[in-house]
Amino acid sequence: MQVEKYLNEIVEREGAVHLTLIDPASQSPEKAAAMALAAKEGGTDAIMIGGSTGASGLVLDQTILKIKEVTDLPTILFPGSAAGVSAYADAIFFMSLLNSRDLNYVTGNQALGALLVYKCGIEAISMAYIIIEPGGTVGWVGDARLIPKNKPEIAVAYSLAGKYLGMHYTYLETGSGADGPASPQMITAVKKVLGKNILIVGGGIRNAETARICVHSGADMIVTGTVVEESTDVTAKIRELVSAIKK
Repeated sequence: MQVEKYLNEIVEREGAVHLTLIDPASQSPEKAAAMALAAKEGGTDAIMIGGSTGASGLVLDQTILKIKEVTDLPTILFPGSAAGVSAYADAIFFMSLLNSRDLNYVTGNQALGALLVYKCGIEAISMAYIIIEPGGTVGWVGDARLIPKNKPEIAVAYSLAGKYLGMHYTYLETGSGADGPASPQMITAVKKVLGKNILIVGGGIRNAETARICVHSGADMIVTGTVVEESTDVTAKIRELVSAIKK
């Protein structure tokens, strides 16, 4: 499976992609698999697997394997470091945290993880990862110079840098548990300069209206994670979000 092609074709055909993010450190592999199956039944397009802390090693491998037992949706690694690489995933968002002060998150972990990605034949999807305030755990762990929500021009500059460096995807992230995603004005401004390049928006997307606003503002893909962990009916919640963003 060519995961990047699969995702891009959904954007072209249906207007937007929904990605469900599962953190292996937040629950057992069996519970993660149940969440992934429920998300699939709700209409999600792929499963992202990763987290800022503890999402590595045996728990990461077992989580992916359990998810693959119950669904054939693509599994995409969303690593917090080089330790977040697993041979069992279909693809990896091979990303650089462009607004980090720490070179380990810009190029260091990427160099450490690249050989394993190559040897395992994991499909690498290049991504410019940009953290917007408040940033949450990922902003703290990644030592990001958080971009103010009311400064879309800074996000535009970083997004253009990623595009010119050859990255296919750009991800505007406000952090897990944030009170909301990047502003509509920021999303629109970034999408304008990205053109056909893919724009992902995540962080603080908890309901259909917020998801709809993100897509109408220019997001090609949205990511939801915390809302899945907190929901008592994952299938219904994902269905609500998916219905809001598809053509």
